[in-house]
Amino acid sequence: MIALWKLVFVLQAALVTTQLTASNFPPLIDATIDDIKAGLESGLFNSVALVRTYLDRIAEVNPVLRAVTEANPDAVDIATALDAERAEGKLRGPLHGIPILIKNNIATLDKMNTTAGSFVLLGALPPRDSFVASRLRAAGAIILGKANLSQWANFRSSNSSNGWSAHGGQVKAAYIQDQDPSGSSSGSGVAAALGLAAVCLGTETDGSILSPAHRNNVVGIKPTVGLTSRDLVIPISEHQDTVGPIARTVKDAAYVLQAIAGMDENDSYTSAIPMDGVGVLPDYVAACNNEEALRGARLGIPSNVIELFLQFDNSSQPEVDAFLAVMGIIESAGAVVLQNTNFTNLTEWANSTAEGTVLRADFITNLAAYLGQLTTNPNNVTSLADVARFTKTASPDLEEFPDRNTETWDMALDPETGFNNTDPRIVPVLEENRFLGGEGGLLGALDRHGLDAIILPSGFAPGFAAIIGAPAVTVPLGSYPADAPVIMNFRGDLVDTGPNVPFGLAFLGRHFDEAKLIGLAHAFEQKTKVRGTIQTIMVPSAEVVVA
Repeated sequence: MIALWKLVFVLQAALVTTQLTASNFPPLIDATIDDIKAGLESGLFNSVALVRTYLDRIAEVNPVLRAVTEANPDAVDIATALDAERAEGKLRGPLHGIPILIKNNIATLDKMNTTAGSFVLLGALPPRDSFVASRLRAAGAIILGKANLSQWANFRSSNSSNGWSAHGGQVKAAYIQDQDPSGSSSGSGVAAALGLAAVCLGTETDGSILSPAHRNNVVGIKPTVGLTSRDLVIPISEHQDTVGPIARTVKDAAYVLQAIAGMDENDSYTSAIPMDGVGVLPDYVAACNNEEALRGARLGIPSNVIELFLQFDNSSQPEVDAFLAVMGIIESAGAVVLQNTNFTNLTEWANSTAEGTVLRADFITNLAAYLGQLTTNPNNVTSLADVARFTKTASPDLEEFPDRNTETWDMALDPETGFNNTDPRIVPVLEENRFLGGEGGLLGALDRHGLDAIILPSGFAPGFAAIIGAPAVTVPLGSYPADAPVIMNFRGDLVDTGPNVPFGLAFLGRHFDEAKLIGLAHAFEQKTKVRGTIQTIMVPSAEVVVA
């Protein structure tokens, strides 16, 4: 009779052997952080091999998809050092030796540029790493490169396209030919979808994490404003900007959020993080341990939001149909789904111009503050006016002006209507946003109906959380059917929706309720497992060689 401890050992060894072999290690388009960690820990490969493979994958698809602006020339050296630490038994955390791509508006003090997609900042240097970049490095992550984006995080033109930047070119998604990747974290969404890195980092002001995640069949976490520092992230708005992960699974995104969240003396908004008196953040990864998190949850559908969006554009009907159809799965998982948990002031929200006013005022002030910190500034730009002047006077081939206009900036700089965020005129518009997102919108619906979260098709969701800095998580839900008509973007150069274009479902909640939303999203993900059912039309062939 075999001793119990020996039996346990034999079974564990057999399990590891089954999971960690060359034939069973998943392709990188599907591999999770846990998979990659296991491969590193078991010696199937090292971080150097992993980095080189991801660089090969980027080189293979980037000429067409333009998801990555530039690779980190030191990535292999960093991986070598982290492999040496691993060999000595020194591990910095679950991201040790894990490659990550970060959006090209998140500053790093290294050999890479941080340009927000504009040549005006090519060669500019920050005084240090951004807070989130430094947190990633401390956690052992390898910053593999900078992901392309919609230029200036989609805050320049009224007639540009999602994913276009002068510095990086036009990002395209990979589910239909010439697919609009959505924005502004376009490259991060595409890179996560294709496994060009283990995970990616994006930023959001209104939709820039949620939208590219849902259009690229991946997960996006838009954190509460202030949970993640914006220190040395090229800004739009201190009231709405936030930094968050885009990944293939909820748990992978939670790993990244755990690493980057926290207080930072260089971002006063982070002082609002509730630390429960003990200085410890919630365990976002542990929130993924409960696959029954939907049981007993009260989820609300603001039906008037869906009606409003369909009234203006009924082309998204397949997204609504899939959203309503999945309610049966959610309810069978034990959730209580309440219809008509409506936003009471939705009409006023739809007609409001307050958000745009706040963003323009913040941009004038916040951009100047960022530019003022640069230690190297080749074009000597210190204000939005300087940036606008460069953009308009540069060679047309450089910034594509006037084909892509600067209408957003022109409105901000107009002496009749524009002002910075120290002007008293910003007070009433901030109050308007707080009401429309609060009692008149998301927070009011949550409180009136005793809800754990609001759920919506992801394409309808971002604005309601954005104007009050509330959190949201998007998870893959489905894709357009084979007979869906192809609908182009307004420039006519990218496919907005059509056969196989993905979409997601979003969970929206109260400030600093990320752990709850992550738990709900993870449980939904495990019940539905949609991501694996939607295939890209392009897949990188390079795979890490396992021992």
